Amino acid sequence: MEYNKVCLMYRKKDSTVDGMRSALGLAVENMYAYGAVLDDVEMDKLNELNIESIEMLRDMEGDIFATSKGNQELNDLTPITIEELGEKLRDMTHIIPYGVIG
Repeated sequence: MEYNKVCLMYRKKDSTVDGMRSALGLAVENMYAYGAVLDDVEMDKLNELNIESIEMLRDMEGDIFATSKGNQELNDLTPITIEELGEKLRDMTHIIPYGVIG
């Protein structure tokens, strides 16, 4: 049985937290779900509920990556370079640019 692998890519600060919850929702639906916070997004410190959501996602073999050191350190997101992210995207069945409008 082939499982879907989904990567949501976050490019806007105001949709990042919602996108992380969406990744968790996909993991609950038996998909391998990942999120990637890209360089130009400067996140705020996540609250305890959102940190727990990321931990639950990790328990279901998903993860939230960040390409910037600031986001990695502020919210304990998994470090990834843009090159490593490009390689990881090759394994995905779906890539979703989350929160991008127009």
